Amino acid sequence: MTTVDVLTFNLNNPSRERAQRQLEYLAARPEHVLVLTETADSAGCDLLASRFTVAGYDVTFPQPVRGERGVMVVSRLATRPGPGSVVGYLPHRAVSVTVDTDEGPLDVIGLYVPSRDATSTKTIRKSRFLDACRAALPEGEGLRVVIGDFNILEPSHTPRYRFFQPFEYGFYAWLGESGYLDAFRALHPEALEYSWVGRTGDGYRYDHVHTSAGLATALITCAYVHEVRTAEDRLTDHSALTVSFALRATAPLAVSTPMARAAALF
Repeated sequence: MTTVDVLTFNLNNPSRERAQRQLEYLAARPEHVLVLTETADSAGCDLLASRFTVAGYDVTFPQPVRGERGVMVVSRLATRPGPGSVVGYLPHRAVSVTVDTDEGPLDVIGLYVPSRDATSTKTIRKSRFLDACRAALPEGEGLRVVIGDFNILEPSHTPRYRFFQPFEYGFYAWLGESGYLDAFRALHPEALEYSWVGRTGDGYRYDHVHTSAGLATALITCAYVHEVRTAEDRLTDHSALTVSFALRATAPLAVSTPMARAAALF
């Protein structure tokens, strides 16, 4: 392997039928590590976790309680718990693993930040989670990726939406102040691309990947994968986001095709 590639994909808490279609798509993707957001204690997410596990992937899935959402990390590389694993509030929404590369350990931290509406309850909940992430996530040193559905926008987002609050823009700014680089924006400084589009056609760049300064020279590509959201038989309501680094993984797993193993065992 001459690159290490990571994909974030919002599952949108799939039904079992849609999870099967997502499984087929994700198993065919070239990325080594899949950060799957908006997981739940559901039949669809259980199907994905079990079939990837049976096929030999490392699966990290702290299952959320009923009614909650979280993150699942599926890897074709051997993993171990990474830094930032213990976020003190809604910990199932922050999942961290470490994989080994020829340049040293690479930490992959997957986030699914709560969405909110105008109510104080959901606003406080989101603010509290972002504060917990600031307290738990290490600074942007070494080889580290923070990736997922952040449900926040960059301060310079076009268009500007009045209902976003300073604490939401503040988390994006804090990542930069802590040594992280917005990988998509670094490679596409003027691009207007959106990972979620509302019913009125308004676009939002909610899904992000931020890398440590030590990974900046290894960053090759970062791009949104829109067809999973825009195709007629769409798999989810978010575009996926892929990132590639000039690294070589040193502990690949001997994985098989999940569907083939599943057919034999289920």
